[in-house]
Amino acid sequence: MAKKSVATLQSGSKRLTKAIKMVKSPKTGSYAFVETITDPSQVKEFFKKN
Repeated sequence: MAKKSVATLQSGSKRLTKAIKMVKSPKTGSYAFVETITDPSQVKEFFKKN
C-alpha cells in the first residue's frame, strides 16, 4: 500500500492536510486511490485503516 501526505492547507484558523493512499481491491486486484482532507493529527489514523 502506498501512502503520502501531499499538502498542508490553511483555511482561516484551521490547518488541514490532504492525504492520499493507494488501496488494492480484493475482488479485482486493481488499485484505487483514496483521498481525504483531515486535521494533521488524524493522518496516521487514516493510513492505518484499510
